Amino acid sequence: MDWERYAERLAAQVSYPESDWWAPIAATPRHELVERWFAPGERGWTVVDGPSDEVAWAEAAYSDSTLVTRIGPAHADQAEPGQVVTGHPTSSSTLPSLVVTMLRLGRVTPGVRLLDVATGSGYSAALACHRLGDDMVTTLDVDPYLTEAAAVRLDRIGWHPTVVTADADRELPGDFDRIVSMVSVPRIPAHWLAALTPGGRLVTTISGTGLIITADKTEDGGARGRVEWERGSFMATRSGDDYPPALSEVFAQAVDQEGEEVTRSPFPVLDVMRAWEVWSMLSLKVPGIEHRTGTGDDGSRSTWMLHADGSWARASTKPGEQTATVHQSGPRRLYDELDDIRWWWLHHGELPVYGAQVTISPDGTTTLSRGGWTATL
Repeated sequence: MDWERYAERLAAQVSYPESDWWAPIAATPRHELVERWFAPGERGWTVVDGPSDEVAWAEAAYSDSTLVTRIGPAHADQAEPGQVVTGHPTSSSTLPSLVVTMLRLGRVTPGVRLLDVATGSGYSAALACHRLGDDMVTTLDVDPYLTEAAAVRLDRIGWHPTVVTADADRELPGDFDRIVSMVSVPRIPAHWLAALTPGGRLVTTISGTGLIITADKTEDGGARGRVEWERGSFMATRSGDDYPPALSEVFAQAVDQEGEEVTRSPFPVLDVMRAWEVWSMLSLKVPGIEHRTGTGDDGSRSTWMLHADGSWARASTKPGEQTATVHQSGPRRLYDELDDIRWWWLHHGELPVYGAQVTISPDGTTTLSRGGWTATL
């Protein structure tokens, strides 16, 4: 495959010639790291075999897009050709622009020792090795197959970072000047802070949000930083082969039942997952909400909010309407929480999450604050 021209095109798309990351992108054969992946379909995910169609392989591997490599416990490498798999993505080769954003925000410069959390395909480790030298890079993943496969493929393209199979939620394997996480966490683990050298820097996203946090270690063992203005979202950390099952039983109650309370929202239905600031603010207030949306044959739009505590909400807007009928049940009124945030936005002209200051105590307690607003993870 004449992959170099594809890689240069990708470098031009997500970087620029004077950037520190242009050369690593242009010189990294991403297709060698992602030989098979899953493509979404109507009935589930179907495995795509790259070498069987080199043109399609090159177009996919050198596009600025995420290639899903694992669904539930099923690896694309191990799936049968054409096999349909159902479930949630549990590993991927993240879109290169976001990988570069995380490394750039981490101030990954020559001379620093980097921990790359969530090896995945090994692409982020490959870029970092090109920038730092592979003796300065450690990459970690909870999945032994992923680390084994990534190590073999990285070796094949000439890089030999330290590859570790370990749970990022436990003690880390060494001390590092930079920790850059390609997986999201509900709060900053205290042992990440312990593994950072004095003045070291960490970069991560917060689970269930589009927030990227950067923070530099302080003398007391904590860290200070901010929520960056860039948006980013990764899969959450996991300890086992898969994430907990979706809230299908709660959805069965929410799909068309009347609910304990029926009200009228002054706002039309919102696809929360596409409204990054609203989604992030809501997830900070009520972590763990699962969102679903749908469109009726008549053009009506509906959204469902589900929570593991049994709370649910359903809102529907008919064509031409600017308000929504809301049904809610359970211990919390999830849609009221959403509407409170939308009112905040109207009253203040913005939401305070992006650009917020971040303070992390040595035990990992993380507080966001901006303009009188605070939230503790």
